Amino acid sequence: MTKSTVDPNTPDIETLSSEIVYQNRWIKVHEDKIRRRDGSEGIYGYVEKADFVVAAAIDQGMIHLVEQYRYPVKQRFWEMPQGAWDDAPDALPEEIARGELCEETGLEADTMTYAGHMAMAYGLCTHGFHVFLATGLHQGPAALELEEQDLITRAFPYEEFEQMIIDGTLKDAATISALGLLRLKGML
Repeated sequence: MTKSTVDPNTPDIETLSSEIVYQNRWIKVHEDKIRRRDGSEGIYGYVEKADFVVAAAIDQGMIHLVEQYRYPVKQRFWEMPQGAWDDAPDALPEEIARGELCEETGLEADTMTYAGHMAMAYGLCTHGFHVFLATGLHQGPAALELEEQDLITRAFPYEEFEQMIIDGTLKDAATISALGLLRLKGML
């Protein structure tokens, strides 16, 4: 076993200054001047973005997904219902999960079970997500937002959903991570 030579009293990276170089209502882009443990200086850029929720809606061997166009990659993809309420930053994650599930699919869940919190890409952003398992599903009306007008929802047999991950049809990291977390916790 190798002993660590890292001094726990010395910070790995010290922030010398911080500047927001861009912001809008959804994100802030920071550029920080930093000092590393060895004394060398540099910059570190990262995105500050509020957390979101993922609702794994699984009932009777079927998983409910949504497909929508994702502008940054210029393609449509399937994913679990997910989102955030930028206008209600103090809303509880379970409330947001119930709201996003209903908004995107029209589904209401009798039970919303919390699985945990995961980081999206902590090397470049503060964005994380809460994972919920939604069961006891009942169909109601969807209430899509303007940005979601192209959204399609469909239930897939669980085996087909897994094959979509294997063959690369489903690429959403939050969806795949949520599945892994739910499985490892024995919730599926």
